[in-house]
Amino acid sequence: MIDVKDIERMAAEYTAAWNSKSAEAEAAFYAPEGEIIINRGDPWTGRSRVRDMAAGFYADVPDLSLTCDGVRCSGHHVLYLWTFTGHDATTGQALTIRGWKEWELNDDLKVAASRGWFDAEDYARQVGG
Repeated sequence: MIDVKDIERMAAEYTAAWNSKSAEAEAAFYAPEGEIIINRGDPWTGRSRVRDMAAGFYADVPDLSLTCDGVRCSGHHVLYLWTFTGHDATTGQALTIRGWKEWELNDDLKVAASRGWFDAEDYARQVGG
């Protein structure tokens, strides 16, 4: 059984990994064949692809700062609520984006599957100013 304190600690460490600007550190939270799908897009499967996804976010928002707004869990299913701020690399526009991830964790507290959600239209509006 997964302890809520372990999930809260994991969420804090995951947030710190994103804020380290290390795509490798972020990907380390995933199982070797873990995957993430963002807004019903194509899956990023395996740690190397998760690393690519994170690197893309860092390229788009080099000063990205992530906060964890809360976690909820039920067994191996976790809801990770987040906000990130920063500036778009191309336009320089300030961004404040909110969303969440739905994680399915394995027994080692690694993400086997993640479904991420944010308002892509709001993101585009903020990027464009």
